[in-house]
Amino acid sequence: MISTSEFKSGVVIKFDNQLFQILDFQLVKMQQRQPIVSTKLRNLKTGNVLEQKFRSGEKFDEVFLEDKPIQYLYRDGDRFHFMDSESYHEVLISAELLGDKVNFLKENSEAIGRYGEDRLISVELPASVELAVTETEPGIRGDTAKSGTKPAKLETGATLKVPLFVSTGDSIRVDTRTGQYLERV
Repeated sequence: MISTSEFKSGVVIKFDNQLFQILDFQLVKMQQRQPIVSTKLRNLKTGNVLEQKFRSGEKFDEVFLEDKPIQYLYRDGDRFHFMDSESYHEVLISAELLGDKVNFLKENSEAIGRYGEDRLISVELPASVELAVTETEPGIRGDTAKSGTKPAKLETGATLKVPLFVSTGDSIRVDTRTGQYLERV
């Protein structure tokens, strides 16, 4: 059991029979009333962020997560096939669980599978990945009317804004958390 006085960012709790990760919390003291803890929680199944207030001292079940290395193998429609790198068992993951992370998955790339209550609840990608640019319009020298960026299609099918000097065939590094261009590799 974990009390509201022990809340920390990143802790996972069970609330309304669902798993939530604490993103942010703040103790709010009110005159002549019991203090409350105002929190921002992320549902680990859906990814939705919820703002919730709890009475100070309220208790919850703490959930312990286990991280295991997994490797992305291939895509089959809206299902993604991964392999547990320790037991070599195949793990099927739905597109809903991955969310926007599907834009950065390359075959044979490594990831971390986060397990809670003996089931996979989320997939964490490395902070950045290297991807090849498959299609982009040529950048015209001196053209700064478009703020110095242009759209580029990557090998995974994702499209993002890149600087004008990036051309088709280049490899670029992309931040998987924000989906933004970092640098040319």
